[in-house]
Amino acid sequence: MNRTGRYTAWVWMSAVFVFLYLPIVALVLLSFNASPMVTNWGGWSLRWYHALADDAEIISGFGLSLRIAFFTACASVVLGTLAAVALVRFKRFPGRTLFAGMVNSPLVMPEVIIGLSLLLLLVSVQRAVGVPERGMLTIWLGHTLLGMAYATVVVQSRLQKMNPSLEEAAQDLGCRPWQVFFLVTLPMISQAIASAWLLTFTLSLDDVVLSAFLSGPGSTTMPITIFSRARLGLSPSVNTVATLTVLVVGVGVTVASLWIARHERRKAREMSAAFQAGH
Repeated sequence: MNRTGRYTAWVWMSAVFVFLYLPIVALVLLSFNASPMVTNWGGWSLRWYHALADDAEIISGFGLSLRIAFFTACASVVLGTLAAVALVRFKRFPGRTLFAGMVNSPLVMPEVIIGLSLLLLLVSVQRAVGVPERGMLTIWLGHTLLGMAYATVVVQSRLQKMNPSLEEAAQDLGCRPWQVFFLVTLPMISQAIASAWLLTFTLSLDDVVLSAFLSGPGSTTMPITIFSRARLGLSPSVNTVATLTVLVVGVGVTVASLWIARHERRKAREMSAAFQAGH
């Protein structure tokens, strides 16, 4: 690439980053705005951070969103990993095409359709057996359905690049299939699992559509609270909540990135030591 091409690529990349992150930077700055009007700058102040401590609705919604996102990420990773292993390691089994289509369908299906269909299903089940009532459980079920599809794609891509001879070597050395999975396969795909966990956690944390369909009285998540307030006019307290959310997610991503980089360096050292020992 010549000098002109590099300059054009640099300018284009900078423009993309500005387009993506400038609104977030503006939101963080406006959270320190002393004026009650979002569009008017009234100087620097921590007024809305202090006011947030007395906002029971936001705090309750944020806590509920964190709990749902945590359990959604854990369930999505477990189910997504099992689905990915089935699709990659077992090339042929009855119903494989249907299974793959059902796993991937939430990725291309509008969330409105998913939320409406789940609502109708859960209402029918509740009328028949009395449970479940709409609330945290039903929101978690809906988020897990969507998150499992994303987790399957992430883990499946890592499994497809993994050398199957490593698992075959473990089986030749006497490992049972479950030992191969836990001692060989799982450590090799641990980074993909961590990435899938962070992805599904984030998707669940900011989901509005599914939560709106599946929530019930007393189970209002933070995104629904923010959306309902935005319809009546934004308040600087919303910017404060968004800033804290960005901070939490940023810290989580940084910690996960450091862990993944450390794991990569350790794996490289172990492979280098094994290669030297073999020679």
